[in-house]
Amino acid sequence: MNFDQDGMRTRARLTARNFADGDILHIEIEAGCIHRIIREPSENDAAFPWIAPGLIDNQVNGFASIDFGKPDLTPADLLRATEALRTKGITTFVPTIITNSHERLLASFKALGSALKQPDVNRSVPGFHLEGPYISPEKGYRGAHQPEHIRHPDWDEFRRLNDAAEGRIIQVTLAPELPGAPEFIQRCAEAGIVVGLAHHHANREQIRTAIDHGAKISTHLGNGCANQIHRHHNVLWHQLDADELRASIIVDGVHNPPEVIRAFYKLKTPQRLILTSDAVLFAGMPPGKYDWDGRAIEVTPDGIVMFAEGDSFAGSASSLDSGISNLMHFTSCSLREAIQMASTNPATLLNLNDRGHIRVGKRADLILFNFEKGRLEVIQTLVAGKNVYKNVDSKPAFRENE
Repeated sequence: MNFDQDGMRTRARLTARNFADGDILHIEIEAGCIHRIIREPSENDAAFPWIAPGLIDNQVNGFASIDFGKPDLTPADLLRATEALRTKGITTFVPTIITNSHERLLASFKALGSALKQPDVNRSVPGFHLEGPYISPEKGYRGAHQPEHIRHPDWDEFRRLNDAAEGRIIQVTLAPELPGAPEFIQRCAEAGIVVGLAHHHANREQIRTAIDHGAKISTHLGNGCANQIHRHHNVLWHQLDADELRASIIVDGVHNPPEVIRAFYKLKTPQRLILTSDAVLFAGMPPGKYDWDGRAIEVTPDGIVMFAEGDSFAGSASSLDSGISNLMHFTSCSLREAIQMASTNPATLLNLNDRGHIRVGKRADLILFNFEKGRLEVIQTLVAGKNVYKNVDSKPAFRENE
């Protein structure tokens, strides 16, 4: 058996049903990449599991009790969260840090940057997402972000944060109406950093200016918004109307009701929508009351993460595999479209050109899964050709060449 310098298998083979059309695919993997694909037409061969490109989540605040924003995050913490996410089919994710003091943000990014020195984790984490602190301070729009740390865009501060992150901040989410925001957006765009708009109440002209300066996406559209807004002139209509803006959406059935998801799907289309989780450390944890950095949190029996005072969500407890199932149920979209929004589209947004497709030459980031009664059950996950998760009760579809 052959291995590369990191101990990864260099040759392997698997057989499964293509998520896009149901055909049987015989896939050969060499040196972590898809080397050959043999297609065998099939109407419905239940003997094989489904296969799709690995899921990509561009907004994960934490998972399985691990908070990515804690300043004492260890490499073992990030590895544990990475392994837990892989059980959900997440082969690539972007740890997200939200609004805090400059000192706390510096410490958090330094800890994350250090944790990425693990090769296995580094394969799944292309960089980091800074959500805030450059957002609206107004109640409703600021959401769960602490108002005392909200401030205007500051390029010098951001450079210091990115230096602490070893240059790995690849997405920034901010409010475009703040003083200095257009210039900040342009500098990010010139540096290859994706800019998202959220937690804002910008008017049409301010949103248009942000787009003209390089903004690419509406982050978790429908959230980070006041409960009462003008019926015509509001952040939702203005962003939905802008074809240049992709939109990420949380499809846990809580952050946006099904009818809103259906409207977003019709207006943005599968080509411009991205599924995200906005998961926090309480994802995967049982209902109960918890402490999050000194703030009381409650995870309800139906999986809602709320601040104890009950005035806003505190992130999501979902993951992309359940988001795919929910999206298909809410919109009647196809499995092919749902996977596109959870893999191909975020790969395109983040310029991850080596993944997000099942194609010869692409990295072998793949998931095998069962799909029955509209529910997706991940049974095996591969990252760069390496088997990183397997449900012990599943039938073997991935095998090494002897």
